[in-house]
Amino acid sequence: MSRRRRRTPAALVRARPEPAFEISLDGRPLPALPGQSLAAALWAAGVLSWRRTRGSGRPRGAFCGIGSCHDCLATVNGTPNQRACLVPARPGDAVTTQEGHGRAGLAV
Repeated sequence: MSRRRRRTPAALVRARPEPAFEISLDGRPLPALPGQSLAAALWAAGVLSWRRTRGSGRPRGAFCGIGSCHDCLATVNGTPNQRACLVPARPGDAVTTQEGHGRAGLAV
């Protein structure tokens, strides 16, 4: 009986991904992989929500995954209203849970 090798998509294309790096969500360190969006890295870490709606404070996270719905808005490195599904994860990125429209601390 021959041993079967474990076939994964990465193995099939002979991919050699670079090592994981760290991002943070509200100060909590989380792993991310090169090529992942922030939303994908958060999902992979088990985080499903990183924004609260303005009126009712209901939790939101990635919904469409292509930047159309704006449910995945987050504050990234101090900049509010970033669509986490479109922002590539980079080493050291600081993601902060966004409350409402993300401008609560700004004079309007």
